[in-house]
Amino acid sequence: MARVEVKDISIDFPVYGVQRSLRKAFFERAAGGIIRRAGRRQAQTVVNALDRVSLTLEDDDRVGIIGHNGAGKTTLLKAIAGIYEPIAGEVRIEGKVTPLFDVLPGLDFDDTGYENIVTAGILLGMTRRDIRAAVPQIEAFSELGDYLSLPVRTYSEGMMTRLGFSVATTVEPGILLIDEGIATGDARFGERAARRMAEFIGRSSILVLASHDEDFIQRACNKAILMRAGRIIERGSVDEVLRLYRQSRQDDVGPARAGTT
Repeated sequence: MARVEVKDISIDFPVYGVQRSLRKAFFERAAGGIIRRAGRRQAQTVVNALDRVSLTLEDDDRVGIIGHNGAGKTTLLKAIAGIYEPIAGEVRIEGKVTPLFDVLPGLDFDDTGYENIVTAGILLGMTRRDIRAAVPQIEAFSELGDYLSLPVRTYSEGMMTRLGFSVATTVEPGILLIDEGIATGDARFGERAARRMAEFIGRSSILVLASHDEDFIQRACNKAILMRAGRIIERGSVDEVLRLYRQSRQDDVGPARAGTT
């Protein structure tokens, strides 16, 4: 059984090089969180990227996170993945976490496609035995043929996308974390990739998807949350949360926002 429990977590990012004479308005709430002073003498400027966020997920939850740029979507995913450590609160995980933030991690342009498959596979949590077993599937799905024996610097952008997608979706997902949509290359490959992605997500125990792609969220998720300024401001059905998101875009006429993803 898989479970994710996020309990009242807050995350701050320090901001360096900001003049101490910044106007008070600059420290008001922004899309990326509250910008404020911290430290003993209030000398450090920080962005409060997540502010007392709580979330509980269990088996078969497929949750889409949506919100404006800087709302805290990526920060929340990385907190669940253990990349960011909260300054308050805690994250409890039961099960294997599969973060998919980069479909071809460790990319080396001078290495061949095959060499990059090994590097990416290891960084995605696969054993060398798993990678060897997956190579025929990666070869067939990517359709890169002899190019897999050539340095990746000889690839087009679409070819690199196909390689990365083919590797990433061979991983056996547990608690699957996806940041934004995964590019799938040209239209013909995109159709095949959409089917493969649906099957890949179906194998996961829990999905947490941060995206601006409303269609992707509607296809993949059975729940959704809306984030703003580092907080969850709404949670519920996908249709209702997306409706509120669209409304918030129309209503948002506030001041310029600071950016923390």
